[in-house]
Amino acid sequence: MFQQPLPVEYTRLDPEQTASRIAQARQTLGDRVLILGHHYQRDEIIRWADYRGDSFKLSQLAASHPDRPYIVFCGVHFMAESADVLTAEEQIVILPNLSAGCSMADMANIRQVETAWCEITQTIEEDSLIPITYVNSAANLKAFVGRHRGPCCTSSNARKVLEWALSRGERVLFFPDQHLGRNTAVGMGFDPDRDMALWDPRERHGGVTPQKLADSKFILWKGHCSVHGRFTVEQIEKARRDHPDIRVIVHPECTLDVVRAADCNGSTEYIIQTIEQSEPGSKWAVGTEINLVNRLQHEHPDKLVFCLDPVICPCSTMYRIHPHYLLWVLENLAEGRVVNQIRVKSDIREWARVSLERMLSIR
Repeated sequence: MFQQPLPVEYTRLDPEQTASRIAQARQTLGDRVLILGHHYQRDEIIRWADYRGDSFKLSQLAASHPDRPYIVFCGVHFMAESADVLTAEEQIVILPNLSAGCSMADMANIRQVETAWCEITQTIEEDSLIPITYVNSAANLKAFVGRHRGPCCTSSNARKVLEWALSRGERVLFFPDQHLGRNTAVGMGFDPDRDMALWDPRERHGGVTPQKLADSKFILWKGHCSVHGRFTVEQIEKARRDHPDIRVIVHPECTLDVVRAADCNGSTEYIIQTIEQSEPGSKWAVGTEINLVNRLQHEHPDKLVFCLDPVICPCSTMYRIHPHYLLWVLENLAEGRVVNQIRVKSDIREWARVSLERMLSIR
């Protein structure tokens, strides 16, 4: 799917004109539209969101509003796919900019995963292997997992999902983010060298020997988040030198050494709740996307909150949801036209829903 160029008229609007027309389109649409904003979106988008949250929370919120015929998902492609999978057949999910993808999700495609599964199960018994995909993945990967007895997971419930999988199989194939898989397994007491193999889809047989596969509990896909991969132990050490009483909190998509050097780690929602509930005057160095960090600083002026990375790298694909694109899709809806609909094919939709519901059943 390719994003058509915006009409020139939209590109020439200044922020005030854009905001005024978004407000007018929203008023025209009324309760027919639900706007969802991911935490990593810029403030100019978040201001219009009916709800903000992480990817799966927003998809659940979309599903909980069957009365809204239009869901405008201000996030990235895989998030809008999940919303389409979970919402009613007649609801229409829209992504304002079709070029808003996810570099991590793109590091595992269905052809690569099917090839890896075939090669791995030539070495170990298929019945002993449970596939798990992070929700940051395409719908067809969620469907693959659903067909092969596996669930999805989020950064909030990864541990519970891994424990569930190991109670039903001897090994886990975890994709596309190696770091969430590794950090979660280490937190469960497993050894990153002894118990884990790293599968590189660009290498012959994943770059893993048959013996290493047989010895490993976790086969981790060689994928990562480009934003969370920027955080380093050196940044943490500098934050501690500059602020001796600082507390460091990072996302589990960071590398293992960063997670170990931090005071705590957890999902986006966990980071938000931890800082919200901390005492006034507390100081936080945060290892996650800059738009969220800046918003936390603005909403909690009684605390020091700053990003570990001095270069301040936003999620470039999230940033493609510009207010001009939001205005364009809303004005088209107000005039009775649907643009940028995200529609998952029925067979993929069915099995992707199985993997998502399987995850929700895990307690």
